[in-house]
Amino acid sequence: MWMEKLAGGVLRVLTPLGPRYVEPNFLQRVYLLWIFRHFEVLPLQVLNRWQRRLIDTLCAEQRFVKINPLRHLDDVVILGTVERRPPVEVETLPERKPAARAEAVAPMAVERPRY
Repeated sequence: MWMEKLAGGVLRVLTPLGPRYVEPNFLQRVYLLWIFRHFEVLPLQVLNRWQRRLIDTLCAEQRFVKINPLRHLDDVVILGTVERRPPVEVETLPERKPAARAEAVAPMAVERPRY
C-alpha cells in the first residue's frame, strides 16, 4: 500500500464546498505520508507551520484531480485527508447568578431536630 501511495497517491482536502483531490509531486507525497503516518484525517489546525504551508501551496497551485462520481473511490489511493473548514464559533452563555445560600432554604427543606 505504501508503494501505491508513493507512486500516485492524492491528498483529499475537505472544504465547505465539498472534497477536493490534489495531486502532489513525489517529494510532497513522501512528506504527506509522514504527516499522515498515524492518522487518516487531520484538521488543519493541528498541523505545524510548514505542513500548513505545504497544504496551502498545493491548493494554490490548483493541481486538482477530477474524480468521476460514477467511478468508485476505492480506485483512488488517498494519502490522507485534511479538514480545511472554517472554525466553529462557540456560543457564549450569559453569566449565571450565584446559588442561593443555605439560610435562604425554605423551612420544609431544613432537617428537623432529632429527639
